[in-house]
Amino acid sequence: MGIEFAQALNAFGKTKTPFFFVVNYAKDNFIVEPLSSLRDGIYYDLKGFNNTSLGKVPINQARPLCKEFIAYSRYQEAFSRVIEEIKAGNTYLLNLTAPTKIKDFLDLELIFHRATAPFKLYIKDTFVCFSPERFVKIEEQRISTYPMKGTINATLPNAREVILADEKEMAEHVMVVDLLRNDLSMVAKNVRVEAFRYIEKIHAGDHELLQISSKIVGDVDDTWHQRVGDILDTMLPAGSITGTPKKKSIEIIADIEGYDRGFFSGIFGVYDGKMLDSAVMIRFIEQTQEGYVFKSGGGITLLSECQKEYDELCDKVYIPCV
Repeated sequence: MGIEFAQALNAFGKTKTPFFFVVNYAKDNFIVEPLSSLRDGIYYDLKGFNNTSLGKVPINQARPLCKEFIAYSRYQEAFSRVIEEIKAGNTYLLNLTAPTKIKDFLDLELIFHRATAPFKLYIKDTFVCFSPERFVKIEEQRISTYPMKGTINATLPNAREVILADEKEMAEHVMVVDLLRNDLSMVAKNVRVEAFRYIEKIHAGDHELLQISSKIVGDVDDTWHQRVGDILDTMLPAGSITGTPKKKSIEIIADIEGYDRGFFSGIFGVYDGKMLDSAVMIRFIEQTQEGYVFKSGGGITLLSECQKEYDELCDKVYIPCV
């Protein structure tokens, strides 16, 4: 699994041919195409590096969505099963996600253009992603990854101080940083944490969220272009949307979540012949035959409280606005 994806990226990297890529969570469905002939109906934007000149489209105001969240009782059942796995020592941190049905008509292309997120992707008649989380960036002989764990509504009193002091959030973030350090060590040397637990403000529809990230870096030699696919394949799925230990957490996720993540929590990115940038596909709306589905979730540890985790899952379901 993932071998064909890695080979496709390696082939372009060996000739330093610029390309776009997107791969799903399971690494068994992907698009890898040269930038010079990228198919119609795919728009990307990675912190301003994009293939569309159309700027953000203004709207008058945000409107509330008609959303059908997963029932709390159903989430509580899944949450309890995760806690049982943690108590059994099978996982210590697990990212539990769920789908939310959206009953409104949505213009996914419009959402792409009006989103203020740093990493955006639109694939016609399939999905839109407006992610705040970078996955891997490789430039010259330096590779970096940016795990994001810890979310709070920015409007809460003393939100910044509260989340930084929260014992559960600290433990969760430390575990995912340790996991990503390990993942990066499999493809790089001299791995170190360059920035630990810094806060970013995320626009979330009619409110704002504070999210905590860290920056982990390592060194690669100048042959990384030839093995760019192997590097990404080794690190996938992303640690921030699986758990630790990763292999066992992935097995538990498959058993408990009960739905197909699809492209949600996969990654996308661009290689321009000199550098590569990529993002984790969170903040994700999928177009299905049954309507629109927003997929979201959060990390569960032994210190997690079910109601708070459910509220966080719901807080992450929003339409971006300007």
